Amino acid sequence: MSRRKKISEKEVCDGLRRLAFGEITDAVSLLFEPEEEIIEKLPKLDLFNVSEIKRPRGGGMEIKFFDRLKAIDKIREMVNEKSDNSPTSFYEALEKSTQATKKHYMGELDE
Repeated sequence: MSRRKKISEKEVCDGLRRLAFGEITDAVSLLFEPEEEIIEKLPKLDLFNVSEIKRPRGGGMEIKFFDRLKAIDKIREMVNEKSDNSPTSFYEALEKSTQATKKHYMGELDE
């Protein structure tokens, strides 16, 4: 179970990294290809960052991408979660708590 969780966590991180920093050239190339060639090339294209493709009735093509900034935020959250679970952060939290308690009680004694 633990091993599967680590694999899935890595997969999620890899996917977020691709969304945040991946190429969009294949998707943009769709805008300039004739429709017949698009169908042939589609299986070979890297469209991982594409969230939606539309062809409006008036012609043309609309391509929407996943939000890179949201992906970067999620990566940052995952990194912070990992660092929060480290033993060092536990001791830092304990030390801060001790200092706050000391200030609280020392403040009462001074009054």
